[in-house]
Amino acid sequence: MRRHEVTLPDLGIDQPARISLWLVRRGSRVNQGDPLVEVLAGSALVDLPAPIAGTLVQTLVGEDEPVRTGQRLAVIELDQQA
Repeated sequence: MRRHEVTLPDLGIDQPARISLWLVRRGSRVNQGDPLVEVLAGSALVDLPAPIAGTLVQTLVGEDEPVRTGQRLAVIELDQQA
């Protein structure tokens, strides 16, 4: 199985961001574009979408933990047809 690492994109802020809430639990399937995680960036709450379809097999950052641009957040195992 192929895996895809989900990273925090550049949100265009100078302050550290934080994981607010994982919207998908490990072992759950996601479609590309489905909301995956909420990130608190400054005073804005940003929903990050799943970049690919597959199964969320690992979260690498817990809720309320700080994150930085480019940091690995999760791993999605790609669907076989992907």
